[in-house]
Amino acid sequence: MKINIETAVEQDYLQVKEGFNESLFTKLSPPFPPVKLLRFDGSKKGDVVTLELNFIFFKQKWTSLITEDHTDEKEFFFVDQGTALPFFLQEWRHKHRIIKSGNGSVIRDEITFKAKPGLLGIFLYPAMYLQFLYRNPIYKKCFKAKA
Repeated sequence: MKINIETAVEQDYLQVKEGFNESLFTKLSPPFPPVKLLRFDGSKKGDVVTLELNFIFFKQKWTSLITEDHTDEKEFFFVDQGTALPFFLQEWRHKHRIIKSGNGSVIRDEITFKAKPGLLGIFLYPAMYLQFLYRNPIYKKCFKAKA
C-alpha cells in the first residue's frame, strides 16, 4: 500500500531540513494512539527512532532505522525503514522529502507499507492516511516565513 501526501510551506528547504528535529517529531504525533518517543537519534543514515504506541489496553513498540539521507541543490530527503514494527504491520518504508519550490518548499511524505494478512489492511490504509494528513497544518504552522 502506498500513501503520498504533499504540503507546501513558506520556508526554504534547507531551513525546513534544520527544523526536522525531535521537537517537530513530537508535534507531529496524532492524538490517537498517544505516542511516547523512546529514542530519537535524528534523520541521518544510521540513526534510530523508537516509539511506543499506546492503544489503551496494550502498547506496541515501533523502531525505524534511517537507511538513506541526501541533500543537494533541489531537495533534502531521508528514509526510515521499520525494523521492529507493531503487530499489524509487516513492512514499513517512509521517504521524507523536502523539495525546493520558489522561495518555499514542498514537504512530501512517501509511505509504502504492508499490513499483516487479514482484514486489518482494509482499515489500516484510511487510518494511516489520516495520520499523515494530520501533519499538514502542523507543517504549515512550523514552517511559516520568518518576518
